[in-house]
Order: sequence, then C-alpha cells, then structure tokens
Amino acid sequence: MEIDARGLSCPQPVIETRKVLFESVPSVLVLVDNIAAKENVSRFATAMKYDVSVTETSYGWKLDLQKQ
Repeated sequence: MEIDARGLSCPQPVIETRKVLFESVPSVLVLVDNIAAKENVSRFATAMKYDVSVTETSYGWKLDLQKQ
C-alpha cells in the first residue's frame, strides 16, 4: 500500500498514515516532501511497532514501514 502525503502539512500526513496502520497492514510506503512530516510519520510508525526505513528522493523522502 502507498500513501502519497506530498504537499500535505502536518498533522495530515500522520492522520493519513494512522488510518492505514490501524488496519494492521504488514507494510506501507509513505511519500513525504517536508522534514516535519518525515519525522512525525516516522515517530508515529515506530510507536505503532513498525520498522521505518527512510530513503531520500528527488521530491523528499520515501518511508518504508514494515510491521515488526
């Protein structure tokens, strides 16, 4: 599953991610384009017991969330 949160300001990227993680999906890819969203989504995913892998891209960051 992929969430395109580019162009969204906080807390919207976290809200969109939260909707998906509460469905207990095993993996999610989240696209963000600002540092606050990267940090907040990463922190939230970690609290929800997901491993977070961050990759810098030409548009911002790709966050690969994997259920622990």
